[in-house]
Amino acid sequence: MGPTCLSCMERYYESDGGTCKVCYEEANETKDELKREIEELKAKVAFLRFWSPFDHHSRPNGPCFTDVVLVATSDDHSAEIAAPVPAHKALLVSRSPVFKAMLENEMEESLSGTIKIADVSYDALRSFVNYLYTAEVSCVDEQVACELLVLAEKYQVKHLKAYCEKLLVSKLNWDNSVMSYSFAHQYNSKLISDAALSFITDNMDKLTKKEEYVELVEKDPRLVVEIYEAYLSKQVNTAAR
Repeated sequence: MGPTCLSCMERYYESDGGTCKVCYEEANETKDELKREIEELKAKVAFLRFWSPFDHHSRPNGPCFTDVVLVATSDDHSAEIAAPVPAHKALLVSRSPVFKAMLENEMEESLSGTIKIADVSYDALRSFVNYLYTAEVSCVDEQVACELLVLAEKYQVKHLKAYCEKLLVSKLNWDNSVMSYSFAHQYNSKLISDAALSFITDNMDKLTKKEEYVELVEKDPRLVVEIYEAYLSKQVNTAAR
C-alpha cells in the first residue's frame, strides 16, 4: 500500500511533494490559472488608473487639465497661503459621494472651482488627493494618518479609512490609548476604539494618573463611564471562567 495523498486522501504510488500525480497536476493548473487572472487584473487596474496630477514621471511636461483645486485652511485662515492641490472634478465625483453632491449642484465650490478643506495640513491634503487617484498611501506618520482618517470619514472614502485604522491600531500603546479612544469615538472607528479600550482596561490602576484622563473627564464624561463599564464587564467575565 502506498502513502495517502494530502489533497484527495486516496492511496497513491506516483507522487510529488506528498500528493498524488493527479492532484499535483490539478494544483499546477490552478496555480497557472490564478497567475493569469492576477496579471489580467493588474492590466485592468493599470488601464483604469486615473493619472494623478502629482505623477510627474509619466507626464513631466504635459498639461494636467485639472479643473478644481483644494486648499487647506484653518479657523484663522493662516493656512490659506499653502499651495493649492490640483484635481479633476470628474475624479472627485467618482470617488466620494460628498464631493459628488458638492460639485453636481451649484454650490460655491462648484462655481468657484476651489474647495476649502478645514483644519488639515497641506501634506495630509496632498496625500488624500493622491490616494483618490492611485489608491496608494505613501509612508505617513501618525499625525498625518489621523488627518487622513478624518478626511476619509468626512468625504466617505471607506477604503482609505480602513487603511488608516489598521495603521493607527498598529501604533497603539498605553501612552496614546486614552487619546486614541477619544479620537476613535469622534470619528466612528470601532476598530481603534476596541483596541484602545483593551489597553486602557489592562492598565486601570494607572488610568487616573494620566493627564489625558483628566481632560476626558472634563470634556466627555460619557466615555469615562463607558471605560469603567467595559472594565467591570471584563472583571466579571474573568471571574466567571
